[in-house]
Amino acid sequence: MMIIGVKILLKEEVLDVQGRAIAETLKRRDYSIEDCRYGKFLELKVSGNNKEEILEQAKKMAESVLCNSLVESYELEVLSEDPVVKKGQ
Repeated sequence: MMIIGVKILLKEEVLDVQGRAIAETLKRRDYSIEDCRYGKFLELKVSGNNKEEILEQAKKMAESVLCNSLVESYELEVLSEDPVVKKGQ
């Protein structure tokens, strides 16, 4: 089993209205921020032992279900390859 992180953001050329609103709110509250991009982060627990196959499976999930490729882009990250992810819980 692996845990794959999927970060989904609007493409650079798409106006990020939520990100802009958050940035303006933070600026009004005197935080020194230049920009903010709003997005989604998902953790996928994927069964298997072959890292390449698992990443390919996560890529297919992102492209077919999780991400709207017209306006969004995604990044995959291996968060854990250990079967015991969080001890003590």
